[in-house]
Amino acid sequence: MQLDFWQYSQGPVERIVVLIAERAIKDGQRVLVVDGDAERRAATIRALWEASPEAFLANGESGDPHAERQPILLSDTCTSANGARFAILADGKWREGGEAFDRTILLFGQNEVAEARKVWRQFDGREDVTRAYFAQEDGKWVKKV
Repeated sequence: MQLDFWQYSQGPVERIVVLIAERAIKDGQRVLVVDGDAERRAATIRALWEASPEAFLANGESGDPHAERQPILLSDTCTSANGARFAILADGKWREGGEAFDRTILLFGQNEVAEARKVWRQFDGREDVTRAYFAQEDGKWVKKV
């Protein structure tokens, strides 16, 4: 599993999710976006629909009648009704089931740094997990070593 830690300093989170989801869709992935905040999930849905004319980012919410057909699915749990192998934990919280994906991105801000560090350490020594850490600097994503 690829586990990426993305620390943002400029939001909003829903715009960052759009950036990540758009790249994943271009790579032929289905995406699960996990966020415990219902209002932010709704904002993310709007941002995905309004992203850009050339990037059609169809999406739906877990529990919708056609959830399994959606290329991007939003939920408050790591349950992937759409068969996604790519997950974005948009609220900075690690959840049971996060390891079940081929790639999981933990997106977090300054307030979630301590929790993200705990998650990083949780995977110390795991040969089946490749970790990477990216930070937003001057509006660009920079891989840290």
